Amino acid sequence: MTFETGVFYFFSTVLLLSATAVITIRNPVQSALFLVLSFFTASGIWMMLEAEFLAITLVLVYVGAVMVLFLFVVMMLDINLARLREGFWSYLPLGGLIALLLVVEMILVLGSRNFGLDHFSQPVAHGPGYSNTAELGMQLYTTYVYPFELAAVILLVAIVAAITLTMRRRRGTKYQNPGQQIHVDRSTRLRIVKMDVEKSPPVTEAKG
Repeated sequence: MTFETGVFYFFSTVLLLSATAVITIRNPVQSALFLVLSFFTASGIWMMLEAEFLAITLVLVYVGAVMVLFLFVVMMLDINLARLREGFWSYLPLGGLIALLLVVEMILVLGSRNFGLDHFSQPVAHGPGYSNTAELGMQLYTTYVYPFELAAVILLVAIVAAITLTMRRRRGTKYQNPGQQIHVDRSTRLRIVKMDVEKSPPVTEAKG
């Protein structure tokens, strides 16, 4: 067994154990930390596959942004996590069946003629000047330009739909209109009232 094969099996073992800990451990903070470990090991495997751009994107986006946000939400919100985890083991048979179906689907995909492992059994060695980012951009904007644009349109529609759902009006809720706040002037915010001067009664000295 070569050194690269040993490193691959090491990363794979750590990835499987950390992924199992994510769904079995009861503490949500520790579960999130195990998920961070899973991302790091997955990025290490992608580095071995010469997918440097995907590896660094996984670390920067998911570990540096998504998981930090998740940890902030978990630690700031007072959520009864024990109640949310009630009935976890009752759904284990259904979850195991779904996991088994996913494993079978992955085996069928990886064992097919189009996406089989036979195409990647002997990877081509690239020189020191090879750019994985440039190759990925070339594939996205030439070979897969239409699926890439279609995915972009779907994501744009999802963003617009999410913003539209949050902008709906609710009764009893006060809203602010930034446009009206910007276009205000003195006449709408300030009123000068003239009042007559009132004279106070004279102060009489107390006798005695």
